[in-house]
Amino acid sequence: MSKRALITGITGQDGSYLAEYLLGQGYEVFGVVRRSSTEKYERIAHIRDRVKLLQADLLDESSVLRAIEASEPAELYNLAAQSFVPTSFAQPILTGEYTALGVARVLEAIRNTDRKIRFYQASSSEMFGRVRAVPQTELTPFHPRSPYAAAKAYGHYLTVNYRESYGLFACNGILFNHESPRRGHEFVTRKISDGVARIKLGLQKELRLGNLEARRDWGFAGDYVVMMHRMLQQEQPEDYVIATGETHSVQEFCEIAFARAGLDWRECVRTDEAFLRPSEVDQLVGDASKAARELGWTATVTFRGLADMMVDADLALVAAEKAQAARSPA
Repeated sequence: MSKRALITGITGQDGSYLAEYLLGQGYEVFGVVRRSSTEKYERIAHIRDRVKLLQADLLDESSVLRAIEASEPAELYNLAAQSFVPTSFAQPILTGEYTALGVARVLEAIRNTDRKIRFYQASSSEMFGRVRAVPQTELTPFHPRSPYAAAKAYGHYLTVNYRESYGLFACNGILFNHESPRRGHEFVTRKISDGVARIKLGLQKELRLGNLEARRDWGFAGDYVVMMHRMLQQEQPEDYVIATGETHSVQEFCEIAFARAGLDWRECVRTDEAFLRPSEVDQLVGDASKAARELGWTATVTFRGLADMMVDADLALVAAEKAQAARSPA
């Protein structure tokens, strides 16, 4: 009998890659989706007929409870959140409801239905914020610099609390920035790769960005979901940092991405104060040596390989959009 897994946030970047991976491992995969007037299943369109979708909302504990009862999962991966940092400044209360209290609702649902369910919580490197040490490990103290990061810290500590208080098999994956061609357009790496494609194909003339000196530890989302699964296969639940151990600036990403399309980033990129954060985080770079040692994990996609992958995908996507527009009647 195949294992069952329930994924909240299955229609997001990480959820789609994780669903793919688990299907490849022989799992029966269930996904939580919110009721919406417009269905957005683009990222899972290619596996839509192989996953079972259940309607639930992290704002409503009873719906989460019903999803767990319907799917009877051996593993539950909580990837749903309001995950865009700038939005968390504009909507801090909503961010807290989904990204912080949403974790509480899922953990309570597990506690009240089946405590044998293995739980994965998507923690974030943003929790380190004003960093106390470089690189950051599982033991580095948190100093959140955004409502999103503060909400993630709540979810992280609550996961630890339920593990210690109720004996749940509950793990936190402290994932540093992870990108892919499925990244949302609001995130800077996808904004860059999409902008490169549109400038190359003559659909726009410039790209406006915020802080070009911001540095992050960027990896490939497809690599990182493998770790989510491995965490739940251990004998004892642990928390793990997942990162490449390298730090790069937004400008470096621009240099590689524009060069991939034969463009000079300096002729195309303009800085715009509208895209600056109220408070910036310091140098985020992770030490994933615990994951390498205990779980045998290392990143397989390089920083340059990631940028090239995203630009290539967006060049193909935007070219198809342009061709479709040309065929459509005016």
